[in-house]
Formats: sequence, C-alpha cells, structure tokens
Amino acid sequence: MNQTKKDYHSSENGKTVLAANIAEPFRKEIRETISSQYIERPPKLVGILSNNDYGARKYAEWTKRACAADGITYEMREVPKHKIEEVLEEANQDPEVSGIMIYYPVFGNTPSFYGTSMDDYLRDTICPTKDVEGLCYTYRNKLYRNQRFLDTEKQNKCVLPCTPLACVKVLEYLDEYDNSNVTGNRLNGRIITVINRSEIVGRPLAAMLANDGADVYSIDIDTVYLMRRGQLLETTDTPETCVRKSNIVITGVPTKEYRLPTDWIAPNTTVINVSSFKNIDETTLMKVPGIKYVPLVGKVTVAMLERNLLRLHKNYSTFQ
Repeated sequence: MNQTKKDYHSSENGKTVLAANIAEPFRKEIRETISSQYIERPPKLVGILSNNDYGARKYAEWTKRACAADGITYEMREVPKHKIEEVLEEANQDPEVSGIMIYYPVFGNTPSFYGTSMDDYLRDTICPTKDVEGLCYTYRNKLYRNQRFLDTEKQNKCVLPCTPLACVKVLEYLDEYDNSNVTGNRLNGRIITVINRSEIVGRPLAAMLANDGADVYSIDIDTVYLMRRGQLLETTDTPETCVRKSNIVITGVPTKEYRLPTDWIAPNTTVINVSSFKNIDETTLMKVPGIKYVPLVGKVTVAMLERNLLRLHKNYSTFQ
C-alpha cells in the first residue's frame, strides 16, 4: 500500500507510522458491510473482563468505542473470577451472540485441574464458532500446522489471533511482504525478531510470520528459539545478535521497566511495539537512519477483531 505524507510523523531520520491510518480502510469496509447487510440485526460481541490489568482494560475501552462507531453491538460483562466459567457458558449457548472474547490475563499461570493453566482452559472453552480471537485449540492447531481453512472445500477460513493478525496487516501496509511471490513465501529472506512468547501474541505471531517464509527469532525471558517453516529450532543466538541481524523487530514485553537497547537496531529496520508500555526509547530510535516505527497497534487489533466477528457472524449465526 502506498503511503502519503499524512501517514507518518517524521523526525530526524526515522518515521513513526500512525496505526489509525492502517486500521481505517478495514473499519470502513466493516461499516459498509454492516449498513448494507446487517443493519436490522448487527453482530453482537460479548467481552468478558475479570481483572484489573491496565492493558486489558484499555483494550476493552478501544473495543467498546470502535464497535459503537462501526455499528456492532458490544456488551462487556465484568464478573469476578469465580463466575467467569458460568458467564462464558451462557454466552456460548446464546444464539444472539456472534462472538466472545476474554480479556487476559485472568488467572495468569495459575495451575488448573483441567489443563496446563486456567487461562489455557478458558481459551479452549470458547466455542470455535464464537471464538473471535482465534485462540482456542481448533484454531491454534490449524495455525501451527499452517492450515488456513477449516474445511477441505476451503470455504471457511480459520480465524486468526487479532494482535498477530494486526502485525501482519501493518507489515503488509509497510510493503514488507513481497506480493510478487506466492502466498506462503512473501516474507522469504526476511529475518524477524519477536520479543514475546505468550499464547496470545508471541507464539501465534512467530508461527504466522514463519508460515509466510520468514526466519523468526522468538525471544522470551530466558530462552531464544528460531522458528522456520513450522520448525522450532534451538539457536546459540542471543537477544542482541537476533535484533542486530533482523529486518523487522516486534516488541511485546508487558512491563514498563523493559527497554530494548536502541544501539542493537540496524538502520532501515521496521520496529513494531505491541506492548501497552513503550518497550524502546522513541527519541533515540528516531535517530537511527531509515527506521519505520509503529508505537501502537491497538486500533488495528480492534479492526481485526471486528473483521473476525463479521466472519463468524456470516458463517455461523442464525440471527441475520
């Protein structure tokens, strides 16, 4: 997609890319679809909030505002943790609800009788026909096996996690994808570092980028892996060596204390921050020649959430 001057805030060397401009064409399409097809009965999204996490609450606020602006019915159900399973099951069974999302973390890494953790259990409890964030086992399994459709006839596309999908759309907007190559090979030759390995962002994002042909370094608090074409490989690289060789760096560390050293970042690198906190010193970053920097992706994430909701509503809702 071609950029214009209004797409950027420019500084000495780098350019800060505005997420709102990336999101707007998607939201415009969503508004047009709802006004032409679902004006009498718009799709309904239920968001379940059971925490005081700053990032989760900001996401809930963005979701509410965007849905109101775009014609989507949004209902936030704020409940105590011990009630979340009951409320989730009610939404699963409600035919008027087209999509469900939970604002994580709820229990964090608290162990669960039902699986690895309670949050993992909750993700898998959302019905696939209403899983607007694409985080349940059905969609995870398809993503990690690089299967892009639910059916052999290739009629129903899989739902992809919203923030990772937003990062993909940002990279497409910035022409990081080579559209002259076939699908699945459009990031061939790109080296990408993702500093986050959560189930919501880092893992699916690394898989999606590797599925498109990139070599992706996945960095967590104490390990570094290389993901290549669905293979998770051990590597002797450090976070510093990964970042230094990368064309694209994506930061998602959920703490205000973390700062990525700017001197690791090579000229002409694209840097995307998906954390609610600034993971890098922006003033110093803007002095690196040729930098393209996206400080927030929240508005694109919400646009992808709405897009996923329309897909689920079209494919599965009996209230249309």
